[in-house]
Amino acid sequence: MDTLALPARILLWAVPVLFAVTVHEVAHGIVAACFGDSTARRAGRLSLNPLRHVDPVGSIVVPAILLWIGGFAFGWARPVPVDANSLRRPRRDMALVAVAGPLSNLFMSLAWALVMKAGIWMSVSGFWVGALMLYMGAAGVFINSALMMLNLLPLLPLDGGRILQTLLSERAGRLLLRLEPWGFPVLVLMIASGLLGKLVWPMMVVGMAASTHLAGLPVGLLSDVLGSMLG
Repeated sequence: MDTLALPARILLWAVPVLFAVTVHEVAHGIVAACFGDSTARRAGRLSLNPLRHVDPVGSIVVPAILLWIGGFAFGWARPVPVDANSLRRPRRDMALVAVAGPLSNLFMSLAWALVMKAGIWMSVSGFWVGALMLYMGAAGVFINSALMMLNLLPLLPLDGGRILQTLLSERAGRLLLRLEPWGFPVLVLMIASGLLGKLVWPMMVVGMAASTHLAGLPVGLLSDVLGSMLG
C-alpha cells in the first residue's frame, strides 16, 4: 500500500468516509421525521447525496490533511437540523434520534465487512476488482467503527452527550447543555493527550471484531489488511 499513489489512497478512504458521515446524518433526520419533526426533510437533508451534507472543514480539509500526512481519512458532515419541540415526546424521541446515527454506522460496518468477503471471492476468482473491494471494505469497517464509538462518548455535541442529556433530570440536562460549547475544545485536548485513542480504541476493536465475525471473515484478516494500508 505504501507504493499507491495519492489518488488511490483517496479512493480507498474517502468513499467510506463520505458514506459513513452521510448515512449517519440521514439516519438522524429519518428518525426525527418518524417522530414528528420534519425540519430535516424541509431542509432537503434526507438525501444520500453527499453534497447536501458536506462540511468544508470536516468533510474535505481534515480528511485531505490526514491522507497527506499518511494517516487514514476521517471526518464529519454538517449535523442535520432537529427541532426537539416538534417531537411527540421530546426527551424520549431525542434519545432515539441520537442513537440512530451510531446504529447506522454499526450496520454500515457489517455491510463493509460483507464487501470484504465478496472481495476475497472476487480475488480468488481472478477479478482484479476483488483487491479494491477488500481494501475499501476494511477501510469502511474501520471508519464506521471509529465514528460509532466516538459518537457514543457522553460528551456534547456528540450523540452520546445527547443520549446522556435525555437520561438526566431536566435541571442536570440544562446544565450539561450549557457546557456544550466546551465539547469541541475538550475533544481536541483528548486527542492531543492521547486519551481519546485510549478510550475509543478498545471499543473499536470490539465493534470491528463483531462485524467481521458476523460476516464470516477469517480471524485476523481485518488487522492484516489495515496493517498493509496504514503501515
